[in-house]
Amino acid sequence: MSYPMTQIGNHAFNHSQSADTEAEYDRLRDLARQEHAKRSDCFDKAHEAYENGDGAKAHELSEAGKRHGRKMDEYNKQASEFIFRENNAEGRVDGDELDLHGQFVEEAEDIFEQRVRAAQQQGQTHLHVIVGKGNHSAHHVQKLKPRVEKVCQEMGLKYRTEENAGRIYVDLTGGEDHLPSHLGGGGKLPEKHNKPQQQHQQQHHQPQQHHEPQHHEPKPHQQPQAVPQQPAQHQEPEEVAPRKGALPKVFRMFKSCCTVM
Repeated sequence: MSYPMTQIGNHAFNHSQSADTEAEYDRLRDLARQEHAKRSDCFDKAHEAYENGDGAKAHELSEAGKRHGRKMDEYNKQASEFIFRENNAEGRVDGDELDLHGQFVEEAEDIFEQRVRAAQQQGQTHLHVIVGKGNHSAHHVQKLKPRVEKVCQEMGLKYRTEENAGRIYVDLTGGEDHLPSHLGGGGKLPEKHNKPQQQHQQQHHQPQQHHEPQHHEPKPHQQPQAVPQQPAQHQEPEEVAPRKGALPKVFRMFKSCCTVM
C-alpha cells in the first residue's frame, strides 16, 4: 500500500532531539520521496511507450515503477517506526498518552486504531492523543486531529479537545458520563471496562482496510503488453503526517515504552 505523501508537519518530534536523530528521520522520508519521484517517472514513460505501440518497453517500465513504489513504502515504514519510537519512548509520554507527531495521516490512523484496541483489551479507560496544533502546517490547518476524530466516530468513542488544543481526550468506555467534568462529561469512571460492549465494538468496528491502488492497464487491439494508469498525484509533505503489516512491530514497542494504566 502506498501512502499519499501528506505529512502532519515538518516538526516531527514532540521532544528535544539530537541533530543526528532529526537527520535520520529526514533522511528516510527524503529517500521515500525520491522513490516516489522515480516511480512516477517510470509510469509516465511507460504510458508514453504504450502510446507509441511499444508494449514490451511499456511493461518493463511499469514493473520498474512498481519496484520503486515498494521501496517508497519501505522507507516510509522505517520513518514511521523510527519517529514513533522517539516520540513515545519511556519517560517521554505517560502510559495513557499516544504521540502521533511526525506520522503521515494514514499512518497515524492505523496506529491510533491499533492502540485503542490494545488499550481496551488491557482495561484502560482513556487515552490522551497528541495530534499537534497545526502551527507548522500549511495555513495552520490541523490534519491529524480531524482524522483521529473521524476514527473515534467510526469506533463509537466519545472524545473532547483538551485545554491544550493539540491533545484529544478519548474515552474508551463508550459513555459520555465517563468524560472528565472539565471536558463536558460527568466525570464518573467505571470500576471495570464494559467488556461485552468492548467486544461488540470490536466485532462491528474493524479497522478500515487500505488497499493498494491497482494499476490496470489499457489493452489496445492486438497489443500484447499493458501499461498501468498513472497513479494519483501524491501531495508533498505538509506542515506539523506501517503498512498494516508493520503495525504489529510498532505496537510491540508499547510494552517497552508505554506503561498501560
